[in-house]
Amino acid sequence: MLDSIIVGTEITAQAFFLCTAASLLLGIGAGALCMYKSRYSQSFVLTLAMLPAVVQIIIMMVNGNIGAGVAVAGAFGLVRFRSAAGSAREIGMIFLVMAVGLATGMGYVALAVIFFLIMAAFLILLETVRFGGGRSGERELKITIGENLDYDGLFDDILEKYTLSYDLTRVRTTNMGTLYELCYTVVLKDAQAPKAFLDELRVRNGNLNIVCGKPVVKETL
Repeated sequence: MLDSIIVGTEITAQAFFLCTAASLLLGIGAGALCMYKSRYSQSFVLTLAMLPAVVQIIIMMVNGNIGAGVAVAGAFGLVRFRSAAGSAREIGMIFLVMAVGLATGMGYVALAVIFFLIMAAFLILLETVRFGGGRSGERELKITIGENLDYDGLFDDILEKYTLSYDLTRVRTTNMGTLYELCYTVVLKDAQAPKAFLDELRVRNGNLNIVCGKPVVKETL
């Protein structure tokens, strides 16, 4: 069942069309998987859809030729250094479709299908349980106060009332040193910041700027 449909070095028309059809279908599946609960661009999804077939035909053309394999590796290296770096998720999806293309290019169509289905189910499961997503109520809170106020413990009673936990992570001066900006990492008791919470902070800080939003996470790989 998991054996290659390509026997020897000769590629038949039937094997070629079967591998190509599997590559295209799995590429479309990878594009749909990329669109699941994620931001995406049409150009990237289209690239994912066609990449398995492209990798497949390259592997078929190499077909045991060491010189051609070295040339292909060099070509992939040039493409890598001339491409803008994407998010960690996008790079992972590219590796997935390249693995599918490698498998179909060597004739292991059933193996490529099974591997893709396992990875798709695995990714959907992790997205469903929010694996690595952090706490849903975690927010970054920025409060501006006047220079005449002592910020040490100034908002502790309000934060204890509306949050599960809070931590003052950064303090910086703004407006030519006449104001302080306090940056907290807080975990709210409710999913959204209640209006009463912001109103009490505004009364305490003299109705200066308050920003409460989801923390920005920089994706690295």
